[in-house]
Amino acid sequence: MVKKVFFYSLVTVLLAVSFGCSGHKKMLKTGTNEMKYNTGMDLYEAGDFNKALQFFDILRAVYRGTEKGELLTYYSANCYFQLKDYNIASYYYKQYTQMYPRGEQAKEASFLSAYCHYLDSPRYSLDQTSTYIALKELQLFIDQYPKSNKVEEATRLMDDLRAKLETKSYNIGKLYYKTEDFQAAITSFESLLDDYPDTEYKEDILYYITTAYFTYAEKSIYSKKLERYEKTVEAYNNLVYFYPESKYIKETKEINDAARKHLIN
Repeated sequence: MVKKVFFYSLVTVLLAVSFGCSGHKKMLKTGTNEMKYNTGMDLYEAGDFNKALQFFDILRAVYRGTEKGELLTYYSANCYFQLKDYNIASYYYKQYTQMYPRGEQAKEASFLSAYCHYLDSPRYSLDQTSTYIALKELQLFIDQYPKSNKVEEATRLMDDLRAKLETKSYNIGKLYYKTEDFQAAITSFESLLDDYPDTEYKEDILYYITTAYFTYAEKSIYSKKLERYEKTVEAYNNLVYFYPESKYIKETKEINDAARKHLIN
């Protein structure tokens, strides 16, 4: 008896699913635009974002420039966001702000468009194109909506992205240093300090610059040595000025003393 009940229940579920799938496909092919709109909205509210998008993709052009078109564009972006396809979600949020700049969700869409790029930003070791786009879009949002309650969050997101770029630049400099490309290491580290003067890596960077200049000077031709020993002393002085108790003081003092002897001689 139990097996029979289970069997009939399973058949009922399968029939319902089959009917639902066929009904969904039939609606896409033969339903009126109004019926498709209502079905798409029902699917969206039910959280079936993939199926909802099938209806929204058909209807956006049909209702373009209308209240329904505005909602369809915004909901399309939300669907892709929920599906974690942040690149396409950002596209539709951006499209919403361009097509409906006075729309009810224009401010929210502007923020979410930038936020999608933030979410799409990869770890620091990979290409950072999305990171730069996110920074640009977040700044545009802040400029456009300076009184928004999202400004604080947007600023925090920008800080996170800049920290990622700092880390990438720092590790590039360290890679040059480890491979003994001291000129490239110095250039990379000095550029990082120009871009991020308050970077958390500053103490380490000043250490690497000091030792890199000294080693670079040691390996340079005679006509270039003097200038690079001077740069060694300058870098050491910066380290001592900013970090008088630095863990690198003992090592770099020996380097500084050796560089000064070359300058005296």
